[in-house]
Amino acid sequence: MAEINLQKALDAAIQAAQEAAPILQHYAQHRKELTIDFKQHNDLVSQADREAEQAIIKVLRAATPDYGIVGEESGGQAEGPAFWVIDPLDGTTNFLHGLPFYAISIALVAKRNSKLDNGRVTAATEPVVGLIYDPNRNENFTACYGQGAWLNETRIYCSQAEDLSQALLSTGFPFRDFSFSEQYIPMMLDAMNNTRGIRRIGAASLDLAWVASGRFDGYWEMGLAPWDVAAGTLIAREAGAWCEDLYHQEPWPASGDIYCAAPKLAQELHQAFFAPHLSTRQGPTPDWTQDN
Repeated sequence: MAEINLQKALDAAIQAAQEAAPILQHYAQHRKELTIDFKQHNDLVSQADREAEQAIIKVLRAATPDYGIVGEESGGQAEGPAFWVIDPLDGTTNFLHGLPFYAISIALVAKRNSKLDNGRVTAATEPVVGLIYDPNRNENFTACYGQGAWLNETRIYCSQAEDLSQALLSTGFPFRDFSFSEQYIPMMLDAMNNTRGIRRIGAASLDLAWVASGRFDGYWEMGLAPWDVAAGTLIAREAGAWCEDLYHQEPWPASGDIYCAAPKLAQELHQAFFAPHLSTRQGPTPDWTQDN
């Protein structure tokens, strides 16, 4: 199996985001032009999502033809030695309401035992390249497996907060699937009563990027999708954070039940706020995220 060239893949992701961002920003200024569809309750998609995703796919197919592509809007196949996982517009509801909290999220997920050109070998099927681009702030969060995390040209690190009472957390409320509400709400109440505060910005990729850069001390959410968290998981981990499956069943939180913080705080959060309220995972794990 050929080595995966991490920098080449990252360059392709950066170029793809640069192609997609003007599409999003055009529609952000002309929201009345948008055609909006409903995938399911509180799950919206617009032509901005679709056009941005097609722009991303075009670049990635040209640059990395051997890799599969799985997009939020167009689906796809997890083929080849690695595959791209794309969210062309994370924070669609924010976008449609004119709230400037949304991002492009692109990750390359490598199969288990893949050889990387930095000499490392993947221990599981997991993200090895991650990009989150915030077009409103021109902030480009990037990471390659084993090479650290970056915000534009600056190396970033997660917060080193260890005291729950001084931690600022972010989360996402149940909005589409409410089957896990009885697990989530006690977690939120515990966090509300025992931390400095909780924020909900409505874009999981930015939540993870902001943990990676130390803006938030920790983050958790349930009921997401792999494309919501794939890039952010790698970026947070490369910034020194733990980014794990809430149920401790998966090598990365592909099922969308996630918590993320610096190691000591992450342990405290899970033990104090999350584990006491977890029961059975509600949603299925996507087949293509599993080792085979």
